[in-house]
Amino acid sequence: MFIDTHTHLYAEEFSTDIDEALKRAIDAGVEKFFLPNIDSSSIDVMHALCEKNPQHCFPMMGLHPCSVKENYKEELDIVYKHLKERKYTAVGEIGIDLYWDKTFYKEQVVAFEQQINWALEFNLPIVIHCRNSFDEIYEVLSSFKKLPKGIFHCFSGNAEQAQKIIDNTGFKLGIGGVITFKNSGLDKAIEHIDLKHLVLETDSPYLAPVPYRGKRNESAYIPLIAAKLAEVKKCSLLEVAAVTTANAKEIFNWV
Repeated sequence: MFIDTHTHLYAEEFSTDIDEALKRAIDAGVEKFFLPNIDSSSIDVMHALCEKNPQHCFPMMGLHPCSVKENYKEELDIVYKHLKERKYTAVGEIGIDLYWDKTFYKEQVVAFEQQINWALEFNLPIVIHCRNSFDEIYEVLSSFKKLPKGIFHCFSGNAEQAQKIIDNTGFKLGIGGVITFKNSGLDKAIEHIDLKHLVLETDSPYLAPVPYRGKRNESAYIPLIAAKLAEVKKCSLLEVAAVTTANAKEIFNWV
């Protein structure tokens, strides 16, 4: 069994064939799908998908750093309201993104810190979005005396950064389609990282693995990512499936 620890199956890209996409994934051995929230606009459609597929789809609640704008305090209020009212598997996806726009960097930091505190309050793991912001995120994490469990979603850093995360936070690294990209360097970065620190994800509909790179990603492609990881780690596909599934269960306290 595989678990997709990060997939946006509620996205518009799946609006016409979500049932088929889920079936393809389940037929491929991917049985659990963890859905990160983006902002207030994604909550209802995410909830609807999880309510329709309660054995397979599980929601997170959080404010994505790219959605931190002038109204971020209102958005955070909505996040907190939902965290108080229903069960979620994680606070996510949260973090800092300095790739597209640095205008609201300070606000991103405030939102990130607040949501880490809420994860501690509700005893939930966090799922971190980190893009061009490793040092900034690490600085925030280092300011906490206690951290929740967590995943560095779509990890794309180097070997030194990977080890730093594992040694100082205990977080898992989310490994997705990027590992199949010829010149990504991710294979080298995690070559000596034990499987017990890794989980699988697609981030679908984004970042499809080879041979589907550039096309819509979907959770059915998790075995392709797992196969590449098995090649990098010089182990069997069965071992990758067993260990990464156990890791996901540990992070999300199973459901």
